Amino acid sequence: MRFMRWFYPGLGVKRWLVLAAFGCALLVNGITRWFVAEGSQIPLNETIDSAFADVGMQLGLLSYAFIIVGLLCVFWGMRQWMRAIVSAIDPAAKGMIVDALLDRRLRGGYKIVAIGGGTGLSTLLRGLKRSTSNLTAVVTVTDDGGSSGRLRNELGILPPGDIRNCLVALSDDEAMVTDLFKYRFAEGEGLTGHSFGNLFLAAMTGITGNFDRAIKESSRVLKIKGRVLPATLETVRLCAQLEDGSFVRGETNISASHRRIVRLSLEPPGARPLREVLDAIRDADAIVMGPGSLYTSVLPNVLVEGIARAVADANALKMYVCNVMTQPGETDEFTASAHVRTLLEQSGERLCDYVILNEEPPRRLLEAYAEEGQIPVDADRTAIEALGVRVIGANVISETQTVRHDSGRLADIVLKMIDEHVARRASFVRSEAVTPRPRANETVTVKSS
Repeated sequence: MRFMRWFYPGLGVKRWLVLAAFGCALLVNGITRWFVAEGSQIPLNETIDSAFADVGMQLGLLSYAFIIVGLLCVFWGMRQWMRAIVSAIDPAAKGMIVDALLDRRLRGGYKIVAIGGGTGLSTLLRGLKRSTSNLTAVVTVTDDGGSSGRLRNELGILPPGDIRNCLVALSDDEAMVTDLFKYRFAEGEGLTGHSFGNLFLAAMTGITGNFDRAIKESSRVLKIKGRVLPATLETVRLCAQLEDGSFVRGETNISASHRRIVRLSLEPPGARPLREVLDAIRDADAIVMGPGSLYTSVLPNVLVEGIARAVADANALKMYVCNVMTQPGETDEFTASAHVRTLLEQSGERLCDYVILNEEPPRRLLEAYAEEGQIPVDADRTAIEALGVRVIGANVISETQTVRHDSGRLADIVLKMIDEHVARRASFVRSEAVTPRPRANETVTVKSS
């Protein structure tokens, strides 16, 4: 399997192997012609045929055998030559040529900012990291439940749970890191219920003295593809005004209220975003919000002062990934258009030009979800388009033990949309470039129809 990695597309190796083989063929042919031109008679083929005929080999297969062996020699020789050069430059990189080539390809990928939290954001990142390492995950920091909430209250650090999930999703060796970081202690005074990943980030914060630096150092240790940024480094709490006029504070309490949310806000107001978050949004080729809990994963990020405005002003392709199922206590009976309308109204900005909807409703687990009060989100396309947002429908779900987005399918849709957007923009720039512009003092006459 490691050998087959040499044939991954985009490495920039196969073309040079073909060129080397073609050069060898020309070299041999040229030498043969020179000997013939000089009048030399070297019965090389006859000698070889005679030798192989003596051992009983069919001479008709000799040409194919020589071609295969020749190509293998070219490939192996170039591989070992590359290994020698790479090991001379960086001894630690010996044997990792394909990894270096893959990293180079990923560094040339699209710049994508993914905004959200929970398992939805990590699902998206897991799919996108196969095509680009220019990923920036902007993660909510309002979680106040479970292990994250306990660490927040006891140590005064930002909740690490959602950030931990994103680091795991982007890590180089995801399988091992997933098992390690998601391990929860089942016993031990003060340890019960904590995940190792949360404790790791808490310890790193203590060592570095700063939560932002702790994430950066953790990213370096885990060799993640991309970067993970908290939406803000300030300690904030989510606050919701409900339809009956009452207020609920805290993410956990909001999810448990089971009443329609009228207005969402952060306390204290005016939380400032990281400068890196605003820079990433400004420079992005695409900005993706979701999937994830609308009120407790996606919206808390854009409520941080300046982020919604930055997204609205960005030249990037902006899309929202709508949830597959409704969420009890937050989006009961919400249609897809209700999700989009809430996102636009609560942020006060136009945050998306497209919405990705799942077209294939789940089938296997509907009864189990219905018992918990969850139903598939109704894809009311007409109502969404009335909001001025285009709908992209696709089958993007995976049904295993839960119904959630399939990371590979979702990433493929996102990348396809970016490809089309970049192609349209390039076509527009080319058409602008070839359109003749009036010279100075030249009058342009417009004919009326």
